[in-house]
Amino acid sequence: MAPAYSAYKSPYGPKYYYQPHVAGITQKTLFNAGIKAGMFGGVALFTVIFFASGIPPDPGGYPHGAYCSAINHRCAQLLTPFQKVPFLRNQYINEIPASDNTMETAQLASHGLTVPELFKGLAIAFILSRLLVTCSTNSFSLSGLPSPSLRAGVLKTIGFFALFLAARVWLSLVSKHVPEPYLDEVFHIPQAQTYCEGRFWDWDDKITTPPGLLRYNNLLATLLTALLAAQCRHLIEVRAAEREGKPAPRSVSFYSFHTGLNIALFPVIFFFSALYYTDVFSTLIVLVAYRNHLSRVSPQRSGLVNDIWTVVLGVAALFMRQTNVFWVVVYMGGLEAMHVLRGLKPGALECLKEVYDPPLNQSGPEDWLFCVLTLAAATICNPLKVLRQVWPHITVLALFASFVAWNGGVVLGDKSNHVATIHLSQMLYIWPLFAFFSAPLFLPSIFSAITHPHRYLYHLFRTTSLQSTLITTAYLLLTTLLSLSIIKYNTIIHPFTLADNRHYMFYIFRYTILRSPAVRLSLVAVYTLCRWLAWDTLAGAPSFPTTSGKLAVPKSRNTAQVNKKTPPTTNEDCPPLDSSSYPPSTSKSLLFLLTTTLSLITAPLVEPRYFILPWVFYRLLVPASPILSTSSHSPDSRKGDGAGVVGSVVRLGRMVDVRLVLETVWFVMVNVGTMYVFLERGFYWRGEDGKVADGGRVQRFMW
Repeated sequence: MAPAYSAYKSPYGPKYYYQPHVAGITQKTLFNAGIKAGMFGGVALFTVIFFASGIPPDPGGYPHGAYCSAINHRCAQLLTPFQKVPFLRNQYINEIPASDNTMETAQLASHGLTVPELFKGLAIAFILSRLLVTCSTNSFSLSGLPSPSLRAGVLKTIGFFALFLAARVWLSLVSKHVPEPYLDEVFHIPQAQTYCEGRFWDWDDKITTPPGLLRYNNLLATLLTALLAAQCRHLIEVRAAEREGKPAPRSVSFYSFHTGLNIALFPVIFFFSALYYTDVFSTLIVLVAYRNHLSRVSPQRSGLVNDIWTVVLGVAALFMRQTNVFWVVVYMGGLEAMHVLRGLKPGALECLKEVYDPPLNQSGPEDWLFCVLTLAAATICNPLKVLRQVWPHITVLALFASFVAWNGGVVLGDKSNHVATIHLSQMLYIWPLFAFFSAPLFLPSIFSAITHPHRYLYHLFRTTSLQSTLITTAYLLLTTLLSLSIIKYNTIIHPFTLADNRHYMFYIFRYTILRSPAVRLSLVAVYTLCRWLAWDTLAGAPSFPTTSGKLAVPKSRNTAQVNKKTPPTTNEDCPPLDSSSYPPSTSKSLLFLLTTTLSLITAPLVEPRYFILPWVFYRLLVPASPILSTSSHSPDSRKGDGAGVVGSVVRLGRMVDVRLVLETVWFVMVNVGTMYVFLERGFYWRGEDGKVADGGRVQRFMW
């Protein structure tokens, strides 16, 4: 029945107009979809032309560039119309006479390091920096000084350009000193040449990973890894602010940018950026999938298109490396399930009152157990809601299981030397590796453990009562006994570890684990200490100093009562470290530990490359720790900052995490050292008779 009177509409209220649409699709939606479809369609058209028209095998003969030479040749054919433009023709014509096939390696190394190449790198750095800086209409403040947005953009451009120069120089040095394929490149490059000839069904049985190695430019992949890592860290901060009901940072903080830069400089990633290996591109694709995941756990519910895109990204990650299935399925799928459970109203949980998921810096062993139990109970009570969110990840898992059944195993080739097994010792080796590479991040924890050991243990295990103290004591005894048992009964020494003295891991095993049984067992203390430091750094600052000098522990929140509305965003272009200091939740940290365990214990061989993704995700979760209290950002406290150099240092301490600066310096030192050893400290294998083995090829030290 129609109402007797019409609804009242105030003439002073806002004017609303319904946009014309067809089945909910407006003109703006159609335009945005057309732009995205055009971008993907252009890439798809290029790919079809690229592969369908055939690629001649390696016309240029550049070292480490068999596949790149074929790509350059194909691009030259596709860009022929541009060669008719007077000002552009020189950019596409690069005639190389036949005699240059024997040019000196020094000339090859300097190839591309020209002024146009530098301008190209600067342009790429500028574009990447613009993707991390909020657009601002005013580049200068009222006082005539550059605005914070402009200063942030300049700093980020300089950072990307410095990364470009470092990666480009490293690639040139490798091309100069290592003109022939080295180690696994002996298998990878011929396989790429086979694909360039159009023989896509021919496969070398010595290659274990899928054919995702076909990539265009590892240098660009290194820069994009820094960009994606910074964006992922930014979205982590946004989601943390939304969960806390606080204003979310609008622009990418300098902490996020610096984190992304350091991840790209991670020595194991940076080293292989100049070699024909899968590691850089594998990390990049997983970060793309992770960024998509972080957008899916926003307050706005994802749609069907994004679900399908999630499946595509998961399959793409598997094409790079099989063990990526743990990160795109277990880790990201588990986080999305937790997102659904935390978003449920208390009445919808039915079998329990709330999901217990405190911040990591407010939880101990007792809280970890309660968190797992409540999440398991909530999942059992709400299976359909969880499946609605995670079905794309289940689809990826089903596709991977089908591949394993069809292939007869996880690896593609060399199956006899890569048999999946249970290698629990990997979860002991990972903590010293974290401690070595993340040593600058551990400095506050180390200082606290030395100066205030009792307070450090209190904040590490949250021993707030007699019951929690007993549980913590039992936890320490159990982990110690478990570590000793793993060392005694599950230490696996792969034949490759002992047979190849070109890897650093050969010497680590030789002088530690293989020294004697007593030394092997004594390493439990090292593993335990490194694990404590890593966990404490992941938890962030456990308490905040007050003006009286006492420690004020932040109050816990009811994590189930989360504001469902999107919190307002801040207008600061360079937000302080407040937005970067939120610690990860207990559930996220435990899920990270579970995923790391699954991805490592199935590998019998110990290689630093296997620890790349665990370290990357660990590094993304580490919160900021400013040298000065972030709780002193009130106007009253800022009055005491002072002027001059002291005031500038105080303000800088609130904006910059000094640990990241030390981390950058540390990574540069490690990279320079490993680069020097790889290039200048080559050696030869000799047989028992003293003759040079392996055809007289130079052997080089590497990760």
